[in-house]
Amino acid sequence: MKPHIYISEAIPKKVEEYLAQHCTYEKWRGPGKISREELLQRIGDKDGLLNFGAKIDDELLRAAPRLRAVSNISVGYDNFDLAAMKNRGIIGTNTPYVLDETVADLIFGLMLTAARRICELDTYVKAGYWQKEIGKEHFGLDVHGATLGIIGMGRIGEAVAKRARFGFNMNILYHNRSRKPETERIFDARYGSLDEVLTQSDFIVLMTPLTEATYHLIGTREFQLMKSSAVFINASRGQTVDEAALIAALQNGEIYAAGIDTFEQEPTPADNPLLRLANVVTLPHIGSATLKTRRKMAMTAAENLVAALSGETPPYLVNELR
Repeated sequence: MKPHIYISEAIPKKVEEYLAQHCTYEKWRGPGKISREELLQRIGDKDGLLNFGAKIDDELLRAAPRLRAVSNISVGYDNFDLAAMKNRGIIGTNTPYVLDETVADLIFGLMLTAARRICELDTYVKAGYWQKEIGKEHFGLDVHGATLGIIGMGRIGEAVAKRARFGFNMNILYHNRSRKPETERIFDARYGSLDEVLTQSDFIVLMTPLTEATYHLIGTREFQLMKSSAVFINASRGQTVDEAALIAALQNGEIYAAGIDTFEQEPTPADNPLLRLANVVTLPHIGSATLKTRRKMAMTAAENLVAALSGETPPYLVNELR
């Protein structure tokens, strides 16, 4: 018999047709995202789950006694309780690589938008304030030739470094859990401590995964180390930054500007002070949000799930069960 799976959000027809060849399935048909309560009700007799960020923890695993594999449609998997999954022998997978270039595009867009105050000045023009040549109070910062500090030199970090070095002649400084000699050679990059990256960079891009070690990695102390002219970009996970400290740094002029694609709470509340600051660009977690990339991610996740339920090693396994 084919394994029985649950698809917790709409996916492209081509991906659904692929899954139908290998599995029987049910899928969420309601508007918006499936609620936690609904997912717990639906998962009970399923062997696999095609997942869109739902927390995979003891509560869900108790509700799913037949579950054997969970496939995230994302590169991140901080929603996985890996210990609980290992205890139950549940395979977890993700979708790296396919989104690297798309996320790097967005990061560079945030850098340029924040530095040149594009959103702020777009509002200025549309509000009818442009009556004469702008003054220095509306000038921005140059990106070309500046120093870019990358915290977390993974695949996306390298894609950002490529754009920065060869497109904008930027100097590359980076901090990572380990040095990457080949990356240093290709991009003429220099390795430094976290403090060196924070104090010497004109632009700082945070691209670390969310772990216990990286929770609130950037807080009050770290913002105080940055240049007052620094632009801070976060496209990793919102919890890697102390959001209250970021707000204070922007309000107090400790840093020049920020570009934020992720928040501590998502969706972020309408009363979040970040949304009222002119020197921050705020986006609704759209790092991989292009049709082409999301379709590739969905197919990769489907292939991971089919492989796991067929007894094969999935292309992108995130947990070793042995």
